[in-house]
Amino acid sequence: MRIGIIGPESTGKTTLARHLAGRCHGTWVPEYARTYVEQLDHPYTRQDVEAIARYQVKQLQADYGTEDVFFDTELIITRVWFLHKQWDCPEWVDDAIEQYAMDHYLLLYPDIAWQDDPVRENGDIREELFHQYEEEILRTHVPYTIIRARERELLFHQEPESIRHLLDRLHLNG
Repeated sequence: MRIGIIGPESTGKTTLARHLAGRCHGTWVPEYARTYVEQLDHPYTRQDVEAIARYQVKQLQADYGTEDVFFDTELIITRVWFLHKQWDCPEWVDDAIEQYAMDHYLLLYPDIAWQDDPVRENGDIREELFHQYEEEILRTHVPYTIIRARERELLFHQEPESIRHLLDRLHLNG
């Protein structure tokens, strides 16, 4: 099962993706955008975001050899990034979102405290971005589950069998 974990900045995507992959003996595919932007010696540009998207496509194309793959962000976030910056989103990004579709999305709601760091920039519009991500998910017709702070906390305390059961239910209901 391919699970895209998306949501605004500072909602716990990386922590949750890494945790679920570990508990389910799946694969965690780390966020690439953060790594890329942290290494820049200039403010990021549209070309940088396009380079990030191209790498994300490679991540989506890869065979990870496990039943469950947890993508810590993916192309929907990048598509919204293009639009938020008022840059044209390349058509191939939309094509890749469709071609390499997730089986399910976990959309994290911005109801936990903002954690500032040098790469984050949208703490004041997390709710707006949440709704944009939800709109983009709806365009894909891929099932999704909104994860709020309470559900996030419960997922951290579930036994692997319970998480596996939840993932199986999501897959069957998708």
